[in-house]
Amino acid sequence: MRRSNMKYFSLEEFKCPCCGKVQMDVLFLAQLDNAREYAGVPFFINSGFRCDKHNKEVGSTSRNHTSGKAADISCTTGPMRIKIVMGLIRAGFRRLGIGKSFIHADSMDEIESIWLY
Repeated sequence: MRRSNMKYFSLEEFKCPCCGKVQMDVLFLAQLDNAREYAGVPFFINSGFRCDKHNKEVGSTSRNHTSGKAADISCTTGPMRIKIVMGLIRAGFRRLGIGKSFIHADSMDEIESIWLY
Protein backbone atom coordinates (compact mmCIF):
# COMPACT_ATOMS: atom_id res chain seq x y z
CA MET A 1 0.00 0.00 0.00
CA ARG A 2 1.35 3.38 -0.97
CA ARG A 3 1.07 6.37 1.32
CA SER A 4 -1.94 8.53 0.74
CA ASN A 5 -2.16 12.32 0.95
CA MET A 6 -5.66 12.50 2.35
CA LYS A 7 -6.97 15.74 3.79
CA TYR A 8 -9.90 14.34 5.79
CA PHE A 9 -9.00 10.76 6.71
CA SER A 10 -6.25 8.72 8.28
CA LEU A 11 -5.50 5.17 7.21
CA GLU A 12 -6.31 4.05 10.77
CA GLU A 13 -10.00 4.68 10.05
CA PHE A 14 -9.99 1.96 7.38
CA LYS A 15 -8.32 -0.87 9.36
CA CYS A 16 -9.90 -4.32 9.43
CA PRO A 17 -11.26 -4.72 12.97
CA CYS A 18 -10.15 -8.35 13.31
CA CYS A 19 -6.58 -8.26 12.00
CA GLY A 20 -5.66 -4.57 11.73
CA LYS A 21 -4.69 -4.75 8.04
CA VAL A 22 -5.21 -1.66 5.90
CA GLN A 23 -4.99 -2.45 2.20
CA MET A 24 -7.01 0.37 0.70
CA ASP A 25 -6.89 1.37 -2.95
CA VAL A 26 -5.17 4.78 -3.22
CA LEU A 27 -7.47 6.00 -6.01
CA PHE A 28 -10.54 5.03 -3.97
CA LEU A 29 -9.20 6.99 -0.98
CA ALA A 30 -8.53 10.07 -3.12
CA GLN A 31 -12.05 9.90 -4.54
CA LEU A 32 -13.55 9.52 -1.04
CA ASP A 33 -11.47 12.44 0.22
CA ASN A 34 -12.88 14.55 -2.64
CA ALA A 35 -16.41 13.43 -1.75
CA ARG A 36 -15.88 14.58 1.84
CA GLU A 37 -14.72 17.97 0.55
CA TYR A 38 -17.81 18.31 -1.66
CA ALA A 39 -20.20 17.15 1.08
CA GLY A 40 -18.95 19.68 3.60
CA VAL A 41 -19.76 17.36 6.52
CA PRO A 42 -17.63 14.81 8.40
CA PHE A 43 -17.54 11.22 7.18
CA PHE A 44 -17.22 8.66 9.98
CA ILE A 45 -16.06 5.31 8.59
CA ASN A 46 -17.86 2.25 9.98
CA SER A 47 -16.10 -0.22 7.73
CA GLY A 48 -13.20 0.11 5.31
CA PHE A 49 -10.85 -2.73 4.51
CA ARG A 50 -12.00 -6.23 5.45
CA CYS A 51 -9.84 -9.33 5.35
CA ASP A 52 -11.52 -12.43 3.89
CA LYS A 53 -12.22 -13.81 7.38
CA HIS A 54 -13.94 -10.67 8.62
CA ASN A 55 -15.85 -10.22 5.37
CA LYS A 56 -17.27 -13.71 5.81
CA GLU A 57 -18.06 -13.03 9.50
CA VAL A 58 -20.22 -10.03 8.60
CA GLY A 59 -22.08 -12.13 6.03
CA SER A 60 -20.72 -10.50 2.89
CA THR A 61 -19.89 -12.41 -0.27
CA SER A 62 -18.85 -9.35 -2.30
CA ARG A 63 -15.22 -8.39 -2.83
CA ASN A 64 -15.53 -4.60 -2.66
CA HIS A 65 -14.28 -4.23 0.94
CA THR A 66 -11.68 -7.00 0.56
CA SER A 67 -10.21 -5.20 -2.46
CA GLY A 68 -9.92 -1.92 -0.54
CA LYS A 69 -12.36 -0.17 -2.86
CA ALA A 70 -15.27 0.37 -0.46
CA ALA A 71 -16.28 2.13 2.71
CA ASP A 72 -19.38 2.34 4.86
CA ILE A 73 -20.00 5.84 6.19
CA SER A 74 -22.06 6.37 9.36
CA CYS A 75 -25.26 8.31 8.71
CA THR A 76 -28.51 8.44 10.68
CA THR A 77 -30.37 11.57 9.57
CA GLY A 78 -31.95 12.62 6.30
CA PRO A 79 -30.19 16.01 6.09
CA MET A 80 -26.79 14.33 6.62
CA ARG A 81 -27.66 11.55 4.16
CA ILE A 82 -28.41 13.94 1.29
CA LYS A 83 -25.15 15.85 1.85
CA ILE A 84 -23.09 12.65 1.89
CA VAL A 85 -24.84 11.15 -1.14
CA MET A 86 -24.51 14.35 -3.14
CA GLY A 87 -20.81 14.62 -2.23
CA LEU A 88 -20.22 11.01 -3.28
CA ILE A 89 -21.99 11.48 -6.61
CA ARG A 90 -20.20 14.75 -7.30
CA ALA A 91 -16.88 12.98 -6.64
CA GLY A 92 -17.77 10.36 -9.25
CA PHE A 93 -19.07 7.44 -7.20
CA ARG A 94 -21.64 5.44 -9.16
CA ARG A 95 -22.18 2.55 -6.71
CA LEU A 96 -23.97 3.47 -3.49
CA GLY A 97 -25.91 1.48 -0.91
CA ILE A 98 -28.23 3.22 1.51
CA GLY A 99 -28.91 1.71 4.93
CA LYS A 100 -30.69 3.04 8.02
CA SER A 101 -27.43 3.94 9.75
CA PHE A 102 -24.83 4.04 6.97
CA ILE A 103 -24.06 4.75 3.33
CA HIS A 104 -21.90 2.31 1.38
CA ALA A 105 -19.73 3.64 -1.47
CA ASP A 106 -17.47 1.58 -3.69
CA SER A 107 -15.47 2.01 -6.87
CA MET A 108 -15.71 -1.50 -8.25
CA ASP A 109 -15.88 -1.98 -12.01
CA GLU A 110 -19.41 -3.34 -11.89
CA ILE A 111 -22.82 -2.05 -12.94
CA GLU A 112 -23.62 1.46 -11.73
CA SER A 113 -26.32 1.24 -9.09
CA ILE A 114 -27.91 2.62 -5.96
CA TRP A 115 -29.46 0.03 -3.66
CA LEU A 116 -31.12 -0.18 -0.25
CA TYR A 117 -30.16 -2.38 2.69
